[in-house]
Amino acid sequence: MPRAIKARTNGPHELTLRSYNVGFGDCFLLTFHYAAFDRHVLIDFGSMRAPPGKSLSGNLLEIARCIEKDCAGKLHAVVATHRHQDHISGFTYKGGSGPGAIIRALAPDIVIQPWTEDPQAQRDALEPTKVAQGKARKAVQQHLRTLNDMNRFAGYAEVAASHLKGSHLAELRNQLEFLGGDNKLPNRDAVENLMEMSPERRYVYAGASAGLEHILPGVVTHVLGPPTLKQDESIRKQNPRNPDQYWHLVGARSSFWAKRGRIAMFQETSGALFPEYVAKRKPWDMRWYRYQAQQEHAENMLSIVRQLDNQMNNTSVILLFEIGGKFVLFPGDAQYENWQYALSDPAVVDRLARVGVYKVGHHGSLNATPKDLWNGFAARGGKTKKDRLITLLSTLDHAHGHEESNTEVPRRTLVKALQTESQLYDTRAILNDQYRSVVRIPL
Repeated sequence: MPRAIKARTNGPHELTLRSYNVGFGDCFLLTFHYAAFDRHVLIDFGSMRAPPGKSLSGNLLEIARCIEKDCAGKLHAVVATHRHQDHISGFTYKGGSGPGAIIRALAPDIVIQPWTEDPQAQRDALEPTKVAQGKARKAVQQHLRTLNDMNRFAGYAEVAASHLKGSHLAELRNQLEFLGGDNKLPNRDAVENLMEMSPERRYVYAGASAGLEHILPGVVTHVLGPPTLKQDESIRKQNPRNPDQYWHLVGARSSFWAKRGRIAMFQETSGALFPEYVAKRKPWDMRWYRYQAQQEHAENMLSIVRQLDNQMNNTSVILLFEIGGKFVLFPGDAQYENWQYALSDPAVVDRLARVGVYKVGHHGSLNATPKDLWNGFAARGGKTKKDRLITLLSTLDHAHGHEESNTEVPRRTLVKALQTESQLYDTRAILNDQYRSVVRIPL
């Protein structure tokens, strides 16, 4: 019997997609409806900025309770696409008082994360521990140590940002605080909770089994990313300029390690060594040099943290659900270096062309939706198009980037394409007294 017919017979007959209004972050609950039961898969739960009028911690707690109700007290799988705060902060346990305690009590049967989160791989592997052998371990070890070192630097950058005084540094200061906070290591509580909330954990990579076969009968789950370093070394570095793929040109001011060498050993002093001899007003030339030094310092730090942000996004899990010939794509925050391995496979490109539901990558940033991917969606089209593409965007205005520099997230050009060529469900349209939007898709 053809697989598509078998999937329709034994698989789910409907899919409910819930997008939770976490603010600037991601949180989605996929409910697969079968004839005799439902299966619930939570993909990400985190935020960096709460919706207007709500506190960050209070909103995440309320959303956790909403998830508990929506899944009837039982989760079957949790997917944490990568370790950024806006994707995992909702899993924070806080000794049993955090939103992650509620999720943990839902007893997920499996937790799925990228291979870079494997506790063993964190020390000595290039790919998941069961795959890496011999010399390959050294390259992976170096890569993962680099990620962790950059996480530590991000924590420093967030603190250093608070010492950047003056209105002329306001934009740099805000970006440093945002990206530094999203990338620093104190997501540890959430990371540890994810390791402990389920008896089964999968650390996946492109082509690996997601481990959902027994949970989602009749559903084929393709893991498209991230690739291991053995599969594609390009995830180690950023492609600074690729106008054919990026919605805008992106690039660091110079290499990560050159900047780090100049900045990492910098320490803020507690005050002047001889405070009674400090002049009340510095000479104009000294103020000019101080301004230039602060500007250069801030820009150097920001270029480093932006590189880290992109590197962490390139570890994001990309999942493609195939249900009876229909395809649902959840790519987390995957950047182009993550995507290019999947897009190099003609069989994968063919499946992606048939995607009917697309969770927009990285909250609507430009370089997370390659044009090869977007242009390849056959279901794109105007309002009269049959079986029109459905897109899900979880984002918040004025949290990241700036319109003046054409770096705002979500990017206006991408949002316009989403609005005109798909049926867009945007969390910014969710009313403030509600916590989610709901989309039902017959299968």
